[in-house]
Amino acid sequence: MFDRLDDMLVRFEELLQELNDPHVVEDQNRFRKLMKEQTELAPVVEAYREYKAAKQDAEDSLSMLEEERDEEMREMLKEELSSAREKTGEMEKRLKVLLLPKDPNDDKNVIVEIRAGAGGDEAALFAAEIYRMYAHYAEQRRWKLELMEADEIGIGGMKSVTFMLKGQGVYSIMKYESGVHRVQRVPETESGGRIHTSTVTVAVMPEAEDVDVQIDEKDIRIDVMRASGNGGQCVNTTDSAVRLTHFPTGIVVYSQTEKSQLQNKAKAFALLRAKLYDLECQKAHDAEAEARRSQIGTGDRSEKIRTYNFPQGRVTDHRIGLTLYKLDKILDGDIQEIIDACIAADQAAKLAKLGE
Repeated sequence: MFDRLDDMLVRFEELLQELNDPHVVEDQNRFRKLMKEQTELAPVVEAYREYKAAKQDAEDSLSMLEEERDEEMREMLKEELSSAREKTGEMEKRLKVLLLPKDPNDDKNVIVEIRAGAGGDEAALFAAEIYRMYAHYAEQRRWKLELMEADEIGIGGMKSVTFMLKGQGVYSIMKYESGVHRVQRVPETESGGRIHTSTVTVAVMPEAEDVDVQIDEKDIRIDVMRASGNGGQCVNTTDSAVRLTHFPTGIVVYSQTEKSQLQNKAKAFALLRAKLYDLECQKAHDAEAEARRSQIGTGDRSEKIRTYNFPQGRVTDHRIGLTLYKLDKILDGDIQEIIDACIAADQAAKLAKLGE
Protein backbone atom coordinates (compact mmCIF):
# COMPACT_ATOMS: atom_id res chain seq x y z
CA MET A 1 0.00 0.00 0.00
CA PHE A 2 2.75 2.46 0.96
CA ASP A 3 4.74 1.86 -2.26
CA ARG A 4 1.59 2.78 -4.16
CA LEU A 5 1.13 5.89 -2.00
CA ASP A 6 4.73 6.97 -2.63
CA ASP A 7 4.14 6.63 -6.38
CA MET A 8 0.96 8.73 -6.08
CA LEU A 9 2.87 11.41 -4.16
CA VAL A 10 5.53 11.57 -6.91
CA ARG A 11 2.84 11.75 -9.59
CA PHE A 12 1.06 14.55 -7.73
CA GLU A 13 4.24 16.65 -7.66
CA GLU A 14 4.74 15.99 -11.39
CA LEU A 15 1.20 17.17 -12.07
CA LEU A 16 1.79 20.43 -10.19
CA GLN A 17 4.86 21.12 -12.33
CA GLU A 18 3.02 20.28 -15.58
CA LEU A 19 0.07 22.49 -14.67
CA ASN A 20 2.44 25.43 -14.16
CA ASP A 21 3.87 24.96 -17.65
CA PRO A 22 2.52 27.72 -19.98
CA HIS A 23 2.45 25.29 -22.93
CA VAL A 24 0.13 22.96 -20.99
CA VAL A 25 -2.20 25.84 -20.07
CA GLU A 26 -2.55 26.70 -23.76
CA ASP A 27 -3.75 23.15 -24.51
CA GLN A 28 -7.15 23.23 -22.79
CA ASN A 29 -7.96 19.54 -23.33
CA ARG A 30 -4.70 18.41 -21.77
CA PHE A 31 -5.03 21.00 -19.02
CA ARG A 32 -8.53 19.73 -18.06
CA LYS A 33 -7.31 16.13 -18.08
CA LEU A 34 -4.38 16.93 -15.79
CA MET A 35 -6.60 19.02 -13.49
CA LYS A 36 -9.03 16.11 -13.16
CA GLU A 37 -6.18 13.74 -12.26
CA GLN A 38 -4.81 16.21 -9.73
CA THR A 39 -8.25 16.67 -8.12
CA GLU A 40 -8.64 12.89 -7.77
CA LEU A 41 -5.17 12.47 -6.23
CA ALA A 42 -5.37 15.47 -3.86
CA PRO A 43 -7.41 13.84 -1.01
CA VAL A 44 -5.13 10.77 -1.00
CA VAL A 45 -1.94 12.84 -1.05
CA GLU A 46 -3.21 15.13 1.72
CA ALA A 47 -4.13 12.13 3.91
CA TYR A 48 -0.78 10.45 3.21
CA ARG A 49 1.11 13.59 4.21
CA GLU A 50 -0.87 13.74 7.45
CA TYR A 51 -0.07 10.06 8.07
CA LYS A 52 3.65 10.62 7.49
CA ALA A 53 3.68 13.68 9.76
CA ALA A 54 1.91 11.76 12.55
CA LYS A 55 4.28 8.82 12.16
CA GLN A 56 7.29 11.15 12.34
CA ASP A 57 5.85 12.79 15.48
CA ALA A 58 5.49 9.34 17.07
CA GLU A 59 9.10 8.43 16.21
CA ASP A 60 10.41 11.76 17.55
CA SER A 61 8.45 11.43 20.80
CA LEU A 62 9.68 7.86 21.29
CA SER A 63 13.30 8.88 20.67
CA MET A 64 13.07 11.76 23.13
CA LEU A 65 11.33 9.55 25.68
CA GLU A 66 14.23 7.08 25.64
CA GLU A 67 16.69 9.84 26.48
CA GLU A 68 14.58 11.93 28.90
CA ARG A 69 15.10 11.45 32.63
CA ASP A 70 12.80 14.14 34.02
CA GLU A 71 9.56 12.42 35.11
CA GLU A 72 7.30 15.38 34.29
CA MET A 73 8.74 15.64 30.76
CA ARG A 74 8.44 11.86 30.33
CA GLU A 75 4.71 12.02 31.13
CA MET A 76 4.24 14.79 28.59
CA LEU A 77 6.16 12.84 25.94
CA LYS A 78 4.09 9.73 26.65
CA GLU A 79 0.90 11.72 25.99
CA GLU A 80 2.35 13.10 22.75
CA LEU A 81 3.42 9.59 21.69
CA SER A 82 -0.02 8.17 22.42
CA SER A 83 -1.73 11.00 20.50
CA ALA A 84 0.63 10.61 17.49
CA ARG A 85 0.10 6.84 17.39
CA GLU A 86 -3.68 7.31 17.56
CA LYS A 87 -3.53 9.82 14.68
CA THR A 88 -1.31 7.42 12.68
CA GLY A 89 -3.86 4.62 13.11
CA GLU A 90 -6.75 6.89 12.10
CA MET A 91 -4.96 8.12 8.98
CA GLU A 92 -3.98 4.58 7.97
CA LYS A 93 -7.66 3.56 8.10
CA ARG A 94 -8.60 6.65 6.08
CA LEU A 95 -5.97 5.84 3.46
CA LYS A 96 -7.32 2.30 3.07
CA VAL A 97 -10.78 3.75 2.40
CA LEU A 98 -9.41 6.31 -0.09
CA LEU A 99 -7.58 3.54 -1.97
CA LEU A 100 -10.69 1.36 -2.38
CA PRO A 101 -11.57 0.74 -6.06
CA LYS A 102 -13.71 3.63 -7.24
CA ASP A 103 -17.03 3.15 -8.99
CA PRO A 104 -16.45 4.54 -12.52
CA ASN A 105 -19.92 6.10 -12.42
CA ASP A 106 -19.43 8.02 -9.15
CA ASP A 107 -18.71 11.38 -10.80
CA LYS A 108 -21.69 11.19 -13.15
CA ASN A 109 -25.02 13.00 -13.00
CA VAL A 110 -28.04 10.78 -12.41
CA ILE A 111 -31.51 10.16 -13.72
CA VAL A 112 -33.94 9.20 -10.95
CA GLU A 113 -37.17 7.36 -11.69
CA ILE A 114 -39.81 7.09 -8.95
CA ARG A 115 -42.82 4.82 -9.50
CA ALA A 116 -45.85 4.20 -7.31
CA GLY A 117 -46.06 0.51 -6.38
CA ALA A 118 -48.58 -1.32 -4.19
CA GLY A 119 -51.20 0.89 -2.57
CA GLY A 120 -53.07 2.71 -5.35
CA ASP A 121 -53.63 6.44 -4.74
CA GLU A 122 -51.83 6.25 -1.39
CA ALA A 123 -48.68 4.97 -3.18
CA ALA A 124 -48.99 7.80 -5.72
CA LEU A 125 -49.22 10.36 -2.90
CA PHE A 126 -46.12 8.88 -1.27
CA ALA A 127 -44.25 8.90 -4.60
CA ALA A 128 -44.90 12.66 -4.78
CA GLU A 129 -43.56 13.06 -1.22
CA ILE A 130 -40.40 11.10 -2.06
CA TYR A 131 -39.91 13.30 -5.12
CA ARG A 132 -40.22 16.44 -2.96
CA MET A 133 -37.78 14.92 -0.45
CA TYR A 134 -35.14 14.54 -3.17
CA ALA A 135 -35.93 17.99 -4.59
CA HIS A 136 -35.29 19.56 -1.17
CA TYR A 137 -32.13 17.49 -0.70
CA ALA A 138 -30.85 18.54 -4.14
CA GLU A 139 -31.48 22.17 -3.23
CA GLN A 140 -29.45 21.76 -0.03
CA ARG A 141 -26.57 20.23 -2.03
CA ARG A 142 -26.90 22.95 -4.70
CA TRP A 143 -27.52 20.38 -7.39
CA LYS A 144 -29.56 21.26 -10.47
CA LEU A 145 -32.84 19.34 -10.88
CA GLU A 146 -34.43 18.93 -14.32
CA LEU A 147 -37.87 17.34 -14.54
CA MET A 148 -38.07 14.85 -17.42
CA GLU A 149 -41.47 13.18 -17.05
CA ALA A 150 -44.34 13.25 -14.56
CA ASP A 151 -47.60 11.28 -14.54
CA GLU A 152 -49.70 13.12 -11.97
CA ILE A 153 -53.09 12.27 -10.49
CA GLY A 154 -55.69 14.86 -9.49
CA ILE A 155 -55.22 14.60 -5.71
CA GLY A 156 -51.57 15.68 -5.72
CA GLY A 157 -49.98 12.29 -6.21
CA MET A 158 -47.72 10.92 -8.93
CA LYS A 159 -47.95 7.53 -10.58
CA SER A 160 -44.42 8.14 -11.80
CA VAL A 161 -41.87 10.93 -12.02
CA THR A 162 -38.47 11.03 -13.71
CA PHE A 163 -35.87 13.75 -13.21
CA MET A 164 -32.18 14.44 -13.67
CA LEU A 165 -29.83 15.65 -10.94
CA LYS A 166 -26.67 17.49 -12.01
CA GLY A 167 -23.77 18.25 -9.70
CA GLN A 168 -20.42 17.07 -8.42
CA GLY A 169 -20.34 13.36 -7.56
CA VAL A 170 -24.13 12.99 -7.60
CA TYR A 171 -24.14 9.25 -8.39
CA SER A 172 -21.66 8.49 -5.57
CA ILE A 173 -24.33 9.74 -3.14
CA MET A 174 -27.68 9.00 -4.77
CA LYS A 175 -26.88 5.39 -5.74
CA TYR A 176 -27.77 4.34 -2.19
CA GLU A 177 -31.40 5.39 -2.78
CA SER A 178 -32.21 2.68 -5.34
CA GLY A 179 -34.78 0.14 -4.15
CA VAL A 180 -38.24 -0.14 -2.60
CA HIS A 181 -39.34 2.56 -0.16
CA ARG A 182 -42.26 1.54 2.08
CA VAL A 183 -44.70 3.83 3.91
CA GLN A 184 -46.94 2.87 6.84
CA ARG A 185 -49.67 5.33 7.77
CA VAL A 186 -53.42 5.91 8.07
CA PRO A 187 -54.72 7.36 4.78
CA GLU A 188 -57.07 10.36 4.98
CA THR A 189 -59.75 8.26 3.27
CA GLU A 190 -59.51 5.51 5.93
CA SER A 191 -62.46 5.99 8.30
CA GLY A 192 -61.55 3.03 10.53
CA GLY A 193 -58.12 4.39 11.45
CA ARG A 194 -56.28 1.35 10.10
CA ILE A 195 -52.64 1.63 9.09
CA HIS A 196 -52.04 0.93 5.41
CA THR A 197 -48.75 -0.12 3.82
CA SER A 198 -47.81 1.25 0.41
CA THR A 199 -44.62 1.18 -1.63
CA VAL A 200 -42.75 3.12 -4.28
CA THR A 201 -39.70 2.04 -6.26
CA VAL A 202 -36.74 4.34 -6.80
CA ALA A 203 -34.29 3.69 -9.64
CA VAL A 204 -31.11 5.79 -9.70
CA MET A 205 -29.31 5.55 -13.05
CA PRO A 206 -26.00 7.19 -13.99
CA GLU A 207 -26.29 9.57 -16.94
CA ALA A 208 -24.93 7.86 -20.05
CA GLU A 209 -23.04 9.66 -22.80
CA ASP A 210 -22.94 8.64 -26.45
CA VAL A 211 -19.60 6.94 -25.80
CA ASP A 212 -21.20 4.77 -23.08
CA VAL A 213 -24.14 3.56 -25.17
CA GLN A 214 -24.45 3.20 -28.94
CA ILE A 215 -28.07 3.41 -30.15
CA ASP A 216 -28.89 2.23 -33.67
CA GLU A 217 -31.63 4.38 -35.19
CA LYS A 218 -33.10 1.28 -36.84
CA ASP A 219 -33.85 -0.10 -33.37
CA ILE A 220 -36.02 2.87 -32.37
CA ARG A 221 -39.51 4.07 -33.19
CA ILE A 222 -40.15 7.77 -32.52
CA ASP A 223 -43.75 8.88 -31.92
CA VAL A 224 -44.79 12.50 -31.42
CA MET A 225 -48.10 13.55 -29.86
CA ARG A 226 -49.79 16.28 -27.90
CA ALA A 227 -48.80 16.56 -24.27
CA SER A 228 -51.38 15.61 -21.69
CA GLY A 229 -51.88 16.26 -18.00
CA ASN A 230 -53.91 18.10 -15.41
CA GLY A 231 -53.18 21.54 -16.77
CA GLY A 232 -50.42 24.14 -16.94
CA GLN A 233 -47.56 24.46 -19.38
CA CYS A 234 -47.38 20.71 -20.10
CA VAL A 235 -50.71 20.83 -21.92
CA ASN A 236 -50.61 22.50 -25.30
CA THR A 237 -52.02 22.30 -28.81
CA THR A 238 -48.86 21.23 -30.64
CA ASP A 239 -47.28 17.79 -31.06
CA SER A 240 -44.46 18.46 -28.61
CA ALA A 241 -44.49 15.24 -26.56
CA VAL A 242 -42.08 12.49 -27.66
CA ARG A 243 -42.21 8.75 -27.06
CA LEU A 244 -39.32 6.42 -27.93
CA THR A 245 -39.68 2.65 -28.26
CA HIS A 246 -36.49 0.57 -28.23
CA PHE A 247 -37.28 -2.70 -30.01
CA PRO A 248 -34.38 -4.94 -28.77
CA THR A 249 -35.20 -4.33 -25.08
CA GLY A 250 -38.86 -3.27 -25.19
CA ILE A 251 -37.99 -0.11 -23.23
CA VAL A 252 -40.43 2.77 -23.78
CA VAL A 253 -39.61 6.30 -22.64
CA TYR A 254 -41.75 9.42 -22.79
CA SER A 255 -41.02 13.14 -22.41
CA GLN A 256 -43.50 16.01 -22.40
CA THR A 257 -42.19 18.51 -19.85
CA GLU A 258 -40.81 20.96 -22.43
CA LYS A 259 -42.81 23.07 -24.89
CA SER A 260 -40.40 22.22 -27.69
CA GLN A 261 -40.51 18.84 -29.45
CA LEU A 262 -36.74 19.08 -29.99
CA GLN A 263 -36.10 19.54 -26.26
CA ASN A 264 -38.43 16.67 -25.35
CA LYS A 265 -36.69 14.45 -27.90
CA ALA A 266 -33.28 15.26 -26.37
CA LYS A 267 -34.60 14.43 -22.89
CA ALA A 268 -36.18 11.19 -24.12
CA PHE A 269 -32.90 10.07 -25.70
CA ALA A 270 -30.99 10.96 -22.51
CA LEU A 271 -33.42 8.81 -20.52
CA LEU A 272 -33.20 5.93 -23.01
CA ARG A 273 -29.39 6.01 -22.93
CA ALA A 274 -29.46 5.96 -19.12
CA LYS A 275 -31.86 3.00 -19.07
CA LEU A 276 -29.78 1.01 -21.56
CA TYR A 277 -26.57 1.82 -19.70
CA ASP A 278 -28.22 0.87 -16.40
CA LEU A 279 -29.33 -2.42 -17.97
CA GLU A 280 -25.71 -3.20 -18.89
CA CYS A 281 -24.55 -2.24 -15.39
CA GLN A 282 -27.18 -4.52 -13.85
CA LYS A 283 -25.98 -7.42 -16.01
CA ALA A 284 -22.40 -6.81 -14.90
CA HIS A 285 -23.53 -6.64 -11.27
CA ASP A 286 -25.50 -9.88 -11.61
CA ALA A 287 -22.34 -11.56 -12.87
CA GLU A 288 -20.70 -10.50 -9.60
CA ALA A 289 -23.57 -11.58 -7.34
CA GLU A 290 -21.35 -12.56 -4.44
CA ALA A 291 -19.60 -9.20 -4.44
CA ARG A 292 -22.91 -7.37 -4.57
CA ARG A 293 -24.23 -9.25 -1.54
CA SER A 294 -21.25 -8.00 0.48
CA GLN A 295 -22.00 -4.37 -0.33
CA ILE A 296 -24.52 -1.72 0.64
CA GLY A 297 -26.36 0.07 -2.16
CA THR A 298 -26.41 -2.77 -4.64
CA GLY A 299 -29.04 -0.99 -6.70
CA ASP A 300 -31.36 -3.99 -6.65
CA ARG A 301 -34.78 -2.61 -7.61
CA SER A 302 -36.65 -5.32 -5.66
CA GLU A 303 -34.76 -4.77 -2.40
CA LYS A 304 -36.84 -3.15 0.36
CA ILE A 305 -34.40 -0.57 1.64
CA ARG A 306 -36.40 1.76 3.88
CA THR A 307 -39.64 2.10 5.85
CA TYR A 308 -41.28 5.43 6.72
CA ASN A 309 -43.61 4.85 9.69
CA PHE A 310 -45.90 7.84 10.28
CA PRO A 311 -47.66 6.75 13.53
CA GLN A 312 -44.30 6.44 15.29
CA GLY A 313 -42.55 9.21 13.36
CA ARG A 314 -39.64 6.92 12.49
CA VAL A 315 -37.62 5.99 9.44
CA THR A 316 -35.72 2.68 9.31
CA ASP A 317 -33.07 1.77 6.76
CA HIS A 318 -33.15 -2.03 6.68
CA ARG A 319 -29.78 -2.50 4.97
CA ILE A 320 -27.81 -1.05 7.85
CA GLY A 321 -30.28 -1.37 10.75
CA LEU A 322 -30.49 2.41 11.26
CA THR A 323 -33.65 3.89 12.82
CA LEU A 324 -34.19 7.65 13.18
CA TYR A 325 -37.13 9.37 14.86
CA LYS A 326 -37.28 12.48 12.68
CA LEU A 327 -39.66 11.54 9.88
CA ASP A 328 -40.76 15.13 9.16
CA LYS A 329 -37.18 16.37 8.75
CA ILE A 330 -36.25 13.43 6.53
CA LEU A 331 -39.22 14.00 4.22
CA ASP A 332 -38.13 17.63 4.10
CA GLY A 333 -34.82 16.53 2.57
CA ASP A 334 -32.71 15.86 5.69
CA ILE A 335 -31.37 12.48 4.49
CA GLN A 336 -27.61 13.10 4.77
CA GLU A 337 -27.29 11.12 8.02
CA ILE A 338 -28.81 8.05 6.35
CA ILE A 339 -26.62 8.37 3.26
CA ASP A 340 -23.45 8.88 5.36
CA ALA A 341 -24.29 5.72 7.33
CA CYS A 342 -24.80 3.77 4.08
CA ILE A 343 -21.47 5.00 2.70
CA ALA A 344 -19.67 4.03 5.93
CA ALA A 345 -21.26 0.56 5.94
CA ASP A 346 -20.43 0.09 2.26
CA GLN A 347 -16.78 1.04 2.84
CA ALA A 348 -16.55 -1.27 5.88
CA ALA A 349 -17.95 -4.17 3.84
CA LYS A 350 -15.48 -3.55 1.00
CA LEU A 351 -12.54 -3.30 3.43
CA ALA A 352 -13.60 -6.59 5.04
CA LYS A 353 -13.80 -8.15 1.60
CA LEU A 354 -10.26 -6.96 0.79
CA GLY A 355 -9.08 -8.34 4.15
CA GLU A 356 -10.37 -11.78 3.22
